[in-house]
Order: sequence, then structure tokens, then C-alpha cells
Amino acid sequence: MKFSKIMHVGSAVVGIIGVISFVGAVAGGADNQVFGVTKFDALFCAAILILIATWLQIATIHHILLERKGELV
Repeated sequence: MKFSKIMHVGSAVVGIIGVISFVGAVAGGADNQVFGVTKFDALFCAAILILIATWLQIATIHHILLERKGELV
């Protein structure tokens, strides 16, 4: 399996976890606690996970372009 395929799957997994975390934080209970942390912390973690997924996707595109040229990383 190519490294870019593994990076793509990792990006998708991190993105899905980020979206689930965001939905859980937005739809959280009235006690201002989500997954055992405050809503602010859960929203902050969701934003970081989505940024990580975006950055991994950009790196995946870069690796795909390098693989097309024949340059192995």
C-alpha cells in the first residue's frame, strides 16, 4: 500500500473524530460538560482535530504529486 493512501485514511479518520467531537460539544448537556471536559475545551479539541485532518490532506496531495513524478519520499 502506498504511503499516500495510508495518509489519506489517517486524515479521514481524524476528520471524522473531529466532527463527532464538534457535534458532541455543540449538542452537549446543560451542565457545561462534554466527554468529561468543559464545552470550550471540547470545541477547541475539535477545531485542532479538523486542522490536523486538513493539514494531513494537504500533505497527502503533495505526496501523490511526488509519486506521479517518480520521486519517492
